[in-house]
Order: sequence, then structure tokens, then C-alpha cells
Amino acid sequence: MTKTALVPLADGFEEIEAITVIDVLRRAGVRVVVAGLEAGPRTGRSGIAVTPDTTLDEALACGPYDLIVLPGGLGGTNALKADARILAAVRDAAGSGRLVAAICAAPTVLREASVLGDGPFTSHPSVRGDMPAAGYVEDRVAVSGRIVTSRAAGTAMEFAYALLRELLGGHAVAEVDAGVMARK
Repeated sequence: MTKTALVPLADGFEEIEAITVIDVLRRAGVRVVVAGLEAGPRTGRSGIAVTPDTTLDEALACGPYDLIVLPGGLGGTNALKADARILAAVRDAAGSGRLVAAICAAPTVLREASVLGDGPFTSHPSVRGDMPAAGYVEDRVAVSGRIVTSRAAGTAMEFAYALLRELLGGHAVAEVDAGVMARK
């Protein structure tokens, strides 16, 4: 059965973090649904417009997803954190044992949704003060049960590979990497 992932986008999202994850997962055959909090293109923190596949409401009506991935970017993160639909979807996924992942500032959404647990978890250093001290690590990627967090745009490929490993196993990472050659 094909695995599924939901990547919600809000204006101000970090382009590298979103597109890297979308690309890597799709290369492995994961059905990735990119959903805008609102209809129409979403503009990232660097001014790059991305047209989502659908709206968040439409995407949530087609769930549940095996994985929810929250890209960072402070503006996008703040919009995700303020959206009751996102918080409910994250709580539902985590409570059902499905994968939930966030990178950069977006782990603060997981904190807001009260799904971080005891850790380990990480985030961008700029939002470390918004994260619980207990369980916080400075690893580039942290996996704690079904919660995966990462630090910043520079860790996006490692983050994407960690998600792929959790969804499909190490063989899927090796197959994708054979084409993109991101690992040493």
C-alpha cells in the first residue's frame, strides 16, 4: 500500500525545507499532498511562490496521512501554530501513532499541540527558548518514537532521509540516494 504524507504550506514557509522533503518523498513513491492553508499559491520566506496541490480543508477530508510534515520559516510556522486545523491534525496523528515531523521553527507547533513527549527533539536555535528544556538536543535530526524534528534548511536532506527511513526503511533511502548522491 502506498504511503501518504501531508505537507501544509502557509505564507512565509522555508522553501528549502518544504521542497526538499516533498521531492525526496515523491522520488520514493510516497503520495505527498501539498496543502495551502488558503487557496492559491503560497509565498515562501525568500519570495518563491509555490502552488499547493489542494487546500488544507480538502486535504484533511482525504486523510488520515501516514506522515504530517511541518516546514519551518518563522512566518509560516506562526501561521501553522495559530491554525486550529493544523493543531488538531497533529494531535490526531500523534495520538494514533502516525509520524509527525517538523523542522526549523516548526517544532514549536508540536510543542503548541502538546505532542513532543520527553524527547529527544530539536529546533532552530532561534526558537530554542520556546521549546521545553527537558529533552532538547542540538542534533541535526532527532527521532523520538513517531516524532521527527530537525534544525534548519541546511539539515533538510538529512531530515527528508530520516522521514523516508521511518516510512519505508533504509532501502528506500539508499534507492533515492543512488540518484541524488547526497550522502558521503
